[in-house]
Amino acid sequence: MQRAARTTDEVLGASAIRAQHSRLILNLLWREREISRAELARRTSLSRSTVSAIVTELLSTGLVEETRAGISSGGRRPIILEFQDQASFIVGIELGATHVSCVLTDLRCKVRASWSAPAPVRDDPDVALEKMTMAVRSVLDADGVDLSRVLGIGVAVPSPVDDERPGELLPLVAPKWEGYNIATHLRDDFGRPVFLDNDANLGALAELWWGAGCSSGDLAFIKVATGIGAGFTINRRIFRGSRGIAGEIGHTSIDPNGPLCVCGLHGCLTTFIGTPALLERAEAQLRDSGSNRPPPQNIDDLVNAALEGDPSSVEMIRYAGKKLGIGIANMLNLLNPRTVVLGGGIARAGDLLLDAVHETIRSLSLPASISNTEIKTTGLSEWGIALGAATLALETALHTPSLFPAVSKGAPS
Repeated sequence: MQRAARTTDEVLGASAIRAQHSRLILNLLWREREISRAELARRTSLSRSTVSAIVTELLSTGLVEETRAGISSGGRRPIILEFQDQASFIVGIELGATHVSCVLTDLRCKVRASWSAPAPVRDDPDVALEKMTMAVRSVLDADGVDLSRVLGIGVAVPSPVDDERPGELLPLVAPKWEGYNIATHLRDDFGRPVFLDNDANLGALAELWWGAGCSSGDLAFIKVATGIGAGFTINRRIFRGSRGIAGEIGHTSIDPNGPLCVCGLHGCLTTFIGTPALLERAEAQLRDSGSNRPPPQNIDDLVNAALEGDPSSVEMIRYAGKKLGIGIANMLNLLNPRTVVLGGGIARAGDLLLDAVHETIRSLSLPASISNTEIKTTGLSEWGIALGAATLALETALHTPSLFPAVSKGAPS
């Protein structure tokens, strides 16, 4: 009996090692795009026979193809292997407080189709879930992709995500979502794996892989929208905290005597510069000034007016930047990230916003905590958060290659 147990352990150990080697080779193929078997062996320090066996398996999945002969350094010319970005596809969804956005990407997270529509997400879960289903079907139909070729569905949500309640929104932040499970809904509708995380975390992930954080593993992404959230990456990994609550910078109290927040605290950053609060302040300012100009109906109206030079709108953007600077200054003193990226609709204000942020943090931060920190607005498109959701699915699959769907030869792209 003892010998049988040892044999089983040995088999399990060999299987785990094989999976580790496969993951190592697949990730190297993905990063390099094109590489030979010999170079794989050299870069991974694995034997050529091990590399050859794993590559043979990958060739059968459609993730890798032999494309051409490389340059010989003596002897036979090597066959170049190429990772197939179109072997399968990913759906990324951004569930905002007032909208649903969705993208379909390839395995390099290049957007192939997109869809967006307003939705009362915070107040009507049933409508929001219906819109999510509609969004997924729309992007698949737009690009003619069969569901069987979808790796998975990533979802960015405006709420912390607790590992003990996967797929659910935090009731304190979204009380009307009590009893709803987004992951279960999407799995039931589409039968594909679902990966879910906080929207700011996935904004940080998108910046880390495709944007401002490519050269830095320590990054903070701050999304300023209806609510305000921050996502952190440390050593190129998302930092979520013990219960997924890390990054709730919007619920940092900057004035204990300030307005009551939905979270039950007073003077949270969100109560000053979350979109509803900012628009309400802009309207009151116009009313008090006696201006006949119509108040902004959304953050785009406010930013557009500021960029056109409207004095009251410029003042509102600077007000937002100064308040945001308080939260950022505290964050810099605590975490000292290399890069801070600002996202959300207000980020389009660019230097109007950044100049006010810098003014504040210079007066509130330790000089050493800001001397090497770069603060910028996002360079990713309006689909950045949805792209981060797709990236979560890709990152998970590269760590667990069995998630990639098998692709039959000749399948349409």
